[in-house]
Amino acid sequence: MYSVAGYGKMIADRARMEAYVGALRRAVKPGAVVLDIGTGTGIFAMLACRLGARRVYAVEPSDAIQVARDVAGANGYAGRIEFIQDLSTRITLPERADVIISDLRGVLPLFQQHLPAIIDARKRLLAPGGVLIPRRDTLCVAVVEGLELYRDRIDPWGENHYDLNLQAARQIIANTWHKDRVKPEQLLVEPRCWATLDYATLESHDCRAEITWTAERAGTAHGLSVWFDATLADGVSFSNAPGAPELIYGNAFFPWLEPVTIVVGDAVTIGLQADLVGEDYLWRWETRVLSQGQIKANFKQSTFYGVPLSPKQLQKRAAGYVPGLNEDGQIDQFILTLIGAETPLGEIARQVSERFPGCFAKPRDALTRVGELAVRYSR
Repeated sequence: MYSVAGYGKMIADRARMEAYVGALRRAVKPGAVVLDIGTGTGIFAMLACRLGARRVYAVEPSDAIQVARDVAGANGYAGRIEFIQDLSTRITLPERADVIISDLRGVLPLFQQHLPAIIDARKRLLAPGGVLIPRRDTLCVAVVEGLELYRDRIDPWGENHYDLNLQAARQIIANTWHKDRVKPEQLLVEPRCWATLDYATLESHDCRAEITWTAERAGTAHGLSVWFDATLADGVSFSNAPGAPELIYGNAFFPWLEPVTIVVGDAVTIGLQADLVGEDYLWRWETRVLSQGQIKANFKQSTFYGVPLSPKQLQKRAAGYVPGLNEDGQIDQFILTLIGAETPLGEIARQVSERFPGCFAKPRDALTRVGELAVRYSR
């Protein structure tokens, strides 16, 4: 979830905003119904009203939606916008939308539940012949020379002034991609399209492809840079490619396990794969560099190895593990049982304080715990 300050940075990104406003101008006709998924503080919803929308459904799961309500009221649009605090995949609308607008990306469009949400909205909530904004995202990849990126991220876990072996931490960092920004002169190969997300036809939320280059420039490669080019409407687009005006998204830097010296004629093959697992993506990147038929580098990396897990925690994820509730789980179970029985929160807090007297220093602490669960799970 973004903070209100985070939404302010998105609004201040002029290139991004102008592209979205241009797409709205082309799509929103007088009397149109618009769905704004991830409305945040409501700016797209209000602009849709200004462009003539009859009704706007603004969906946002976070409490930023209250700011959107207040801002809509201050600008005279409260009567035309229905604010819904929930995930779009859990809502129904009284009518289908002529236009669906969203920006649910992170650094890349492959971010949390972005693609499932768009696929669901297109199928259930978009009117026949309706417009999706954005229309398409194209993901591009290139091998990069990123000494500073590598030095900042990886090198602290290699040689150090204290003669300590920190390879366990280095293994984690080397299997984690990072938000960074690369320059055109850092590209050692021509960028290639890795995946195209056409939101009008998209069915899968996973992406994978293998790409091979023949190096035409010598240098030291430190990893991969991935970015996207967005098409919002006919003639309306933006890009966060190296050399393009800097946007809030940045680039994704996938480090290699070791720097590799590249000479002209080397064959560089990368297999890049992103699979949605639970609430976010598991990334894999495999790299093979051949020089005159000899293997110069052969790396297999994954964000699976970028998460520190103790053997005890791994055991708890095994199919044969039989879990038992710890005290925190027992407290939550007790609270949820009373919420299910439609008990007032104050009474639940009193009962949980009596049931678990050593866990709550003050009555307000119990009420805070009960309130958090009520916000998360109550209707």
